[in-house]
Amino acid sequence: MPRAVSLILPPTPAGSLPRQTLSDVAEYAYAATAPCDARLIFLAGACPLAADGTVTPVGDYAGQAARAVENLRTALGEAGADLGDLISTRVLVATARQEDLVSAWEVYRDAMGDHAVPSTLLGVTVLGYTDQLVEIEAVAAVRD
Repeated sequence: MPRAVSLILPPTPAGSLPRQTLSDVAEYAYAATAPCDARLIFLAGACPLAADGTVTPVGDYAGQAARAVENLRTALGEAGADLGDLISTRVLVATARQEDLVSAWEVYRDAMGDHAVPSTLLGVTVLGYTDQLVEIEAVAAVRD
């Protein structure tokens, strides 16, 4: 069955009528759609928690992003979906430093592969668990 999510990428200006165009610098789609018969899945923020409830690895932005992606995959699987069904994400990083944001983003982006859904990358002051640096919020759409 085909996927429910359709990504809307920036238009290519070559050969098109003069008009406002979106930048092609962004590493994600600017919008996404799902048909009215799609089932939406709203996921809680995927945190870098181990099975025992501890944040891991402490102090490591990339490592926590990888753990959060792993936990996101698990939650999606339980709902009958996978990363390819995501329609929107928000990556939260507890930092004021752009290089920390980039470190977490690169792990997330690599996990997403060619499915570059509309995403927001945010630096925040603090997250919910002690030592937590990364959280990934997501919405998915599937056809049953």
